[in-house]
Amino acid sequence: MSAALEPSEWRRRAERGSPLLLRTMAWLSLHWGRGPGRALLHLVAGYYFLFAPGARRSMRAYLRRALGRTPRAADRYRLILYFANTVQDRLYMLSGRYDRFEITVQGEALIRELVDTRSGAFLFGAHVGSFEVLRFIGDRQPDLAVAMAMYEDNARKLNAVMASARPRNAPQIIALGHVDAMLRIREQLDQGALVGVLADRRLGDEAAVAVDFLGARAHLPLGPMRAAALLRRQVLFMVGLYRGGRRYHVVFEPLADFTHIARARRAEAVEAVEAAVRRYGRLLEQYCRSDPYNWFNFFDFWAAPRDGVHAAQPRAEEE
Repeated sequence: MSAALEPSEWRRRAERGSPLLLRTMAWLSLHWGRGPGRALLHLVAGYYFLFAPGARRSMRAYLRRALGRTPRAADRYRLILYFANTVQDRLYMLSGRYDRFEITVQGEALIRELVDTRSGAFLFGAHVGSFEVLRFIGDRQPDLAVAMAMYEDNARKLNAVMASARPRNAPQIIALGHVDAMLRIREQLDQGALVGVLADRRLGDEAAVAVDFLGARAHLPLGPMRAAALLRRQVLFMVGLYRGGRRYHVVFEPLADFTHIARARRAEAVEAVEAAVRRYGRLLEQYCRSDPYNWFNFFDFWAAPRDGVHAAQPRAEEE
């Protein structure tokens, strides 16, 4: 996950949005309430619907696969509006206003066990729904410590605005692409923290696993899962699905367990890592089909890596 890699499309794409507009919307949302703030989101959604042609093409391609039909304009608008809703809701979640939401949780016992045993582990999410809703679990389990390993450069303006919410119990942020990132991740894990990673995007032309995803070949990064194997940790899949209005549904599922993997048996480790990435892809596909308007990768997700980039192929049973 080196910073020297050729940047992927999502990293090259400039962050949109006027800082003044973002700050104004954040202030109105926090001081006027969720209802009036929601009305403003339609203006934002309408702007992106009309003036982001690259994102529109990507949305059409994704929705055609997830819905199994040609998407209508209303489908594309709904996808943008869901994204805008989750961004606004981050403001309230950062400030601990969970009473505004109806949140259901599936698999919370998995988190409780990790907290009780002080077993540091990875949480692998995706740019699907809201990862911020994990804070709700933290409020219910005060001994839960979370660190986020993320690439920050493409969201500096938005992150600065989110800071205006005066986050309560803000998680540690580990910036990927820096030489000390792995050391900081190990330190957090050794202290019993959960390290969250959005593992669906390649940072550049890095090693990847080719998976059948929504009926076409996609390439998921190997790096995050390799790191989990190297550090010999458990990995849980996590997704926070927005289901309209005030409703969120959080899911935790077992993804991989590298705690007993033998470093000396390289072939076995490679196979286990690639199998775990494929399972991650299947889980991601499952929730894209059940909740299709939660997908927030507005670029060509199915673009193939450049020639010469290693991409492990799907196994025969996945063809």
